[in-house]
Amino acid sequence: MAEEQRRKAPTAREARVVRTERITPHMVRIVIGGEGLAPVECGEFTDHYVKMIFPEPGAEYPEPFDMDRIREEFPREQWPTTRTYTVRAWDPEALEMTFDFVVHGDEGLAGPWAARAVPGEIVRFLGPGGGYAPDPEADWHLLAGDESALPAIAAALERAPSDVPVHAFVEVGDAAEEQKIMCPDGVGVTWLHRGERPVGEALVAAVRELDFPAGSVHAFVHGEAGFVKELRKHLRNERGVPRERLSVSGYWRQGHNDEAWRAVKREWNAQVEREQEGQATA
Repeated sequence: MAEEQRRKAPTAREARVVRTERITPHMVRIVIGGEGLAPVECGEFTDHYVKMIFPEPGAEYPEPFDMDRIREEFPREQWPTTRTYTVRAWDPEALEMTFDFVVHGDEGLAGPWAARAVPGEIVRFLGPGGGYAPDPEADWHLLAGDESALPAIAAALERAPSDVPVHAFVEVGDAAEEQKIMCPDGVGVTWLHRGERPVGEALVAAVRELDFPAGSVHAFVHGEAGFVKELRKHLRNERGVPRERLSVSGYWRQGHNDEAWRAVKREWNAQVEREQEGQATA
């Protein structure tokens, strides 16, 4: 039996869609809720994420839903598919969890689902996980990402301290994709409009041109893997930011679907780290 099948799957949480809202032309907000969220531990990090479970079309899974049982009884091609999404907001009193989905028509799996989702629809997920929140001891903060990182950046901005500099750069397609974010006084977003340029080009330029404040920075850089790699190199090797002061990851990669990127992401990140750590210490 393959290792993937032997490993015990985490418990799947179950909730229902409470409400939906198209907040920009290409971003849909989904709020889920219900007693199934009562055991969830969430709120420590601003990049909390879950793995949403999408059933394979035509497959009918036994109840109660059990990933281990499905893996034992169903052929691999009928296993559910998972997609990782950031928790945009968590309300433990109302037992509501909010997610923002990038939607480009029928492209992908989660986006089209979000565009069609209706209240009452069942949602299952694994998690949440997470690992970043703005360090209150940092002298200043740098947040940089594309649409895929916007929910985590928005959550971080809402928790950012108002007494230290915060430089937040978010690259989106155009002005229509900008969002209102409830930030502390003095904290805001620099919106970068991509237009016809490659993903990340405007973002990399903005960070490179930034006049870094004095002191220790805590940086969060996430999004398309190509520009993430370039900014990681810039921050580590040209700006001298220590590794432990960086939260950096490629959420997705141009030219790869989600499955293809997940299959190589761990090794790709490790290789990039090896290359850049070698340059940083040379």
